[in-house]
Amino acid sequence: MAIKDFIGKWRIYEMEEWDKDYLDEEVKAYISIEKNKEGDFHFGLVRGNMCGEFKKTSEGILFDFTWDGNEECDAAFGDGWMRITENGTAEGEIRFHGGDKSLFWAKRIDNNKTSKRKGCI
Repeated sequence: MAIKDFIGKWRIYEMEEWDKDYLDEEVKAYISIEKNKEGDFHFGLVRGNMCGEFKKTSEGILFDFTWDGNEECDAAFGDGWMRITENGTAEGEIRFHGGDKSLFWAKRIDNNKTSKRKGCI
């Protein structure tokens, strides 16, 4: 997989720690990555803006990121990663600083429409 394969919007269809009803509580759960190594995600009552970098590992390329945002209107932040599997789906982990963490699985839903945010938060 190449870096360009990460760019776009991905539908989070499963998470290790939360059920499907929670994932899609406000919007259909997603994670989105842009060319400028920024992005965002939203699942359940959690929203985050990401800033990261692409890293080469023995398992291929992964997007390693930090994030900040909110959970039920309370400030939240942490880090995570995402990689693309051989079958073209994605897997990763979102971690809350000093708190929960969960693996997630996602499928590409859009490769052309990404937000136009500027700079890392």
